Amino acid sequence: MKIVVCIKHVPDLQSERRLEDGRLVRGEEDVLNELDENAVEAAVGLAEEHDGEVIALTMGPEDAEDGVRRALQMGVERGVVVTDEGLAGADVVTTARTLAAAIERIGEVDLVITGMASLDALTSMLPGALAAALGVPALTLAHEVAVEDSASVSITRTVGTAREQLRAPLPALVSVTDQANEPRYPNFAAMRAAKKKPVEVWDLGELGIAPQAREVLAVSRTSQRPARQAGIIRTDAGQAGRELAAWLVDNSLA
Repeated sequence: MKIVVCIKHVPDLQSERRLEDGRLVRGEEDVLNELDENAVEAAVGLAEEHDGEVIALTMGPEDAEDGVRRALQMGVERGVVVTDEGLAGADVVTTARTLAAAIERIGEVDLVITGMASLDALTSMLPGALAAALGVPALTLAHEVAVEDSASVSITRTVGTAREQLRAPLPALVSVTDQANEPRYPNFAAMRAAKKKPVEVWDLGELGIAPQAREVLAVSRTSQRPARQAGIIRTDAGQAGRELAAWLVDNSLA
């Protein structure tokens, strides 16, 4: 059984993130997307259960390899990094098509696993777009995943107050939530072993994609987030409700 886990190297949420020329600055304090750690854990757990192989796949600048190395420390066998100047500013459609081309080049993939979202954009659109690009079923937002006889995958997910159980034949794509598992923390031996695991670096030419064929969303304007201001404290002497209503009207929030 061959599993591809798609991951992303993103700016640390605790760092001071900023935009330049309408793009998020990367490569300074980047880490493996926290929600993708659950995807890695799910992939490695299924591979251990079904004697499978896991390949970590990412698209990004050259230092995105650091995210792949983290996945290797967690038990992934090998990694692939797709990096190309022609991918700068790529939107979700271009990202999905590029990852799909990489997965097709890897070949004979039974299952693709992703996290529920990337913490830099939080669109949650990539899993569905990637499944569409691959032409496979998408089982999303899973908090339980099981593979049956290497022929089908089933998930359990919660949508509102409903608990759903879905099944699809392989190959398929599954996205997992942060409730799916507890990602393992690699020990020293795993960290050392990861240094010897292979990581391939591919560009658009190797995937047969022309740079000019990409589609991007253009950011027309960006600005710094305004500094947080101190709140207003009112002591209720019987007029607080009226004062709150007046404040809402004055600030056009009513």
